[in-house]
Amino acid sequence: MVSLIIYFDSVSQEYKDELVSHSNDFKLLFWQDLSISQKEKALCEADYFLVSTFELTEDMLERATNVKLVQKTGIGLDNIDLKAAVRLSIPVCNLPGGNARGVAELTIGMILSLYRKLTILDKATKSGKWLMWEHRLSSYEMFGKTHGFIGFGNIGQETAKRSKAFGTEIIYYDKFQLSPELEIELESTFVSLQEVLERSDIISIHIPLLTETKHLISTSEFSQMKSNAILINVSRGNIVDEDALAEALSTNKIGGAGLDVWAEEPININNPLLAFDNIIATPHIGAGTRDTLNNVMTLAFNNFRKVEKGDRPSFIQNGVNL
Repeated sequence: MVSLIIYFDSVSQEYKDELVSHSNDFKLLFWQDLSISQKEKALCEADYFLVSTFELTEDMLERATNVKLVQKTGIGLDNIDLKAAVRLSIPVCNLPGGNARGVAELTIGMILSLYRKLTILDKATKSGKWLMWEHRLSSYEMFGKTHGFIGFGNIGQETAKRSKAFGTEIIYYDKFQLSPELEIELESTFVSLQEVLERSDIISIHIPLLTETKHLISTSEFSQMKSNAILINVSRGNIVDEDALAEALSTNKIGGAGLDVWAEEPININNPLLAFDNIIATPHIGAGTRDTLNNVMTLAFNNFRKVEKGDRPSFIQNGVNL
């Protein structure tokens, strides 16, 4: 009998077709296409859950009496009720490094866009304005700048490699310090969070959303940053206090920010951050490339196949074994 996978996030038909291409030995259902009665039946029959940002609640997990594995397509697990999964003995896996290159490239793209005022100048040029000189003294090169990392796992390290190629100094704060050998390889220096905030021209965030990281960057932290510092958040929205960020931008305490993640997703059109010219706003697209999708889905379906053969899947994050 063919095992059943439910994919939960709402995606385009093109995206669905790409997922189907990876699932030839499974039956794949898309949650968004099911009626209420079909959803109830699918929850009871599913062997595997595949999820990106969709919220998997305790109630849904309790009704999934046949599920052998919940597979996250990224890193952060804050949209999955891990306590319920542990209680129900359902392993939850993520994919460390699976989307690292895509998120790293977006981070660098945001830095360059903010430094060279690309969104401002694109809009002006298309409206008939020729601002050849107006923004030169507020534009910068990455060369010679200090790039501070809050979180230095797979994504942070991939970003650092690319940033270093532009001639930056790399400093980082993380719960765990790298080995001396890896620090030398990455030409990086472990420092305190305070030092990252005070020294960095560029700060990028690459940590999960946990109780202790919610609003890690708030009013006090903004007051410690350089007045021309830029902040990039490609991790989770609630790590940055959005009200405090709006205040910091309105009072010129920092130079700008690039946000791919938000406290509320989809973002409320009335969010005050959207009114700032020195904000780059994107809709949680860090892993949003065809290359990342192919890489991540290959890893995810390989995990399902491991379970089918009775093997242990890779990257179990909630301590539940099969």
